[in-house]
Amino acid sequence: MKMKIWDLPTRLYHWLQAGLFIGLISTGYNGEGPHIQLGLGLFTLITWRIIWGFIGSDTSRFKQFIRSPKVIMQYLRGQTDETTGHNPAGGWMVVSLLLCLFLQCISGLVIAGFTDNLPQAETWLTDRSYDVFYMIHNALFYVLPALIFVHVAAVIGYKLRHKPLVLAMITGYKAKCGAVSLRFSSNLKALLVLIVAVLVTMTIVAYS
Repeated sequence: MKMKIWDLPTRLYHWLQAGLFIGLISTGYNGEGPHIQLGLGLFTLITWRIIWGFIGSDTSRFKQFIRSPKVIMQYLRGQTDETTGHNPAGGWMVVSLLLCLFLQCISGLVIAGFTDNLPQAETWLTDRSYDVFYMIHNALFYVLPALIFVHVAAVIGYKLRHKPLVLAMITGYKAKCGAVSLRFSSNLKALLVLIVAVLVTMTIVAYS
């Protein structure tokens, strides 16, 4: 018997993020193509996902899958029950990827000059801070593929254990585990949050 785990907005975010990341990493390596445009798209998506992580469906909320190191160790030792959404280790992988991608987008916005005209920019956007953002952008250029590799390896590992995480992220359903009742937010709510995220990006671009 299967149950719904992932809402449509979370699933769309996941695959759109994957597509944009592939485009960004390829254009970043060869220095050609719409790297900045893809970055703005990813920034919008991440802004959307961060907000959704506080007001979205149960399995999309950070409070549902962020667990203490103790719980993570218990999970890795097989001492905890199966979870309905992200498991404790996977939850921190989600947070790590979101944080790194967000920092990569912010540093990219600074490097591309989108923050030059923001209020009080002259007080914090110095040559030294610019160099720091540039170093962050370069460092994450190598850190992010490593995190993606670990993520994909974990997904393959779960597949070998007959736990198809990819299929669940496509359909939204997976095998039921326990008597769990989940609350799902509406797609309209997600659309409104996406509009807010788009407006944030447009505001940054308009100020640049």
